[in-house]
Amino acid sequence: MLTWAEGALYGAGGGLVVEAVVTFGRLHAWQQARHAARVAAEALPQLNTYIDPPADALAALFRIVLGGAAGWLLHGELAGVFAAVAVGASAPAVLAQMGSATTVTEALQVGAVPGAAPAAAPAAPTAPAPPSAPAPPSAPAATTQAPSSVPTQPGPPGVDQVRGEAAP
Repeated sequence: MLTWAEGALYGAGGGLVVEAVVTFGRLHAWQQARHAARVAAEALPQLNTYIDPPADALAALFRIVLGGAAGWLLHGELAGVFAAVAVGASAPAVLAQMGSATTVTEALQVGAVPGAAPAAAPAAPTAPAPPSAPAPPSAPAATTQAPSSVPTQPGPPGVDQVRGEAAP
């Protein structure tokens, strides 16, 4: 288990690693464009076409801050440095998932779906379904109806209900 300072520091490091990878991807794209321009005897593209220093620096700063925040929030759950760096690297997704988590009260409500509004919310009107296309004339009419022999409960493990044979 890490201290809160270690979690924040290593989480910020994870955010920094991701930002370094993103920057490398931009530099690599710039390099490839320059090579292609040299072969085609065209004007070489400028670096500022691929990297926007103010915007990229601000995005890097926020990614590092988010990584540190995720490491700080989860420091009690992190067993080591690698875990903290991984949390920091995935901080935007981790924090978004934590923000949309269903509370126990919401989960216990009848009809509650994780990430959905409580059941008391009014349902939005739905548009009528478009008419289905008619079956081709050569298709038998039985293909448009669901088979009545489909089981509603799964069978014992290892048995394929559709084919009636042992599953691999």
